[in-house]
Amino acid sequence: MIKIVEKLLASSEPSIRFKTCVNVLSEESGSGRIRKLQDEIKSSSRVKLLLSERGKDGKIPFHPYCKWYGAHWVLASLADIGYPPGDKALIPLREQVYDWLLSKEHEGLAERHHPYTGSIKYVKGLPRIHASMEGNAVYSMLTLDILDDRTDKLAERLVKTQWPDGGWNCDKNSRATNSSFYESLIPLRALALHAKARRSSSSREAAARAAEIFLKRNLYKRQHDEKVMSDDFVKLHYPCYWHYDILFALKVMAEGGFIKDKRCQVALSLLESKRLPDGGFPAERKYYRVTNDMHAGRSLVDWGVANSKQMNEWVTVDALYVLKSAERKF
Repeated sequence: MIKIVEKLLASSEPSIRFKTCVNVLSEESGSGRIRKLQDEIKSSSRVKLLLSERGKDGKIPFHPYCKWYGAHWVLASLADIGYPPGDKALIPLREQVYDWLLSKEHEGLAERHHPYTGSIKYVKGLPRIHASMEGNAVYSMLTLDILDDRTDKLAERLVKTQWPDGGWNCDKNSRATNSSFYESLIPLRALALHAKARRSSSSREAAARAAEIFLKRNLYKRQHDEKVMSDDFVKLHYPCYWHYDILFALKVMAEGGFIKDKRCQVALSLLESKRLPDGGFPAERKYYRVTNDMHAGRSLVDWGVANSKQMNEWVTVDALYVLKSAERKF
């Protein structure tokens, strides 16, 4: 639909215009217009708010995993909205994330654990790991071009802790034997990107294995009876953070080169069914609350209207990218 694309190109949000040009219209990322858009993103009010709590040392004075304002989440947001790569001003935030994820506490080697550490444990021989943490870090460092050898170390950790069925799980209950959708989608995203950026065969193979846990379930259905796994999986959100829905899953499939697998078709049709009369797509729910109060789920920025009858630009531009990648009408 040409009209919805024109509407996105006229957005006041430079990130929406950037995503439309690069992801929907396939404009070269190094073009003059794209570089100009990324400069505009960097100086936008949204980015200024996301980075507003940095101190003089360039760090955000909270645990990196504080939802959704710690360094971990800020870098993930910047990576997803088209922030220009190679900005050394982000290095202090990177160091906060590395210091946390590469600490003895996080690796389960320390006696005491911060509630946000998500320490790694083994139960019945299987690693119980909040792999979305490492996944977001790898994805952010690569996309923002602030990586170093420690990024590869985190990617290697993901490969080494992958479960036999292809995913990851943080559930310490010994009866948990299947991977978690929540803990597996972001690592899949990260390893698919790591495979391309670093020419890593181990990451490529791990990403392909991880994709299977979603594809064999059509991205949202239980295998034994084909019923919807969770009502939240079939509602659209932005951002998803560590949560899961079909749009986020399809977006990762598109990025990783799996979107043309026939097992994506059901989810693609479900996504298309949510299209609004104006050609856009809604954010049907949200996982954040805009506030200055210090509590989990706190966001410094608003990501647009969240109801089933109004278009949300962030959801719409990602949905169009997915449909274009799948060679469906967009």
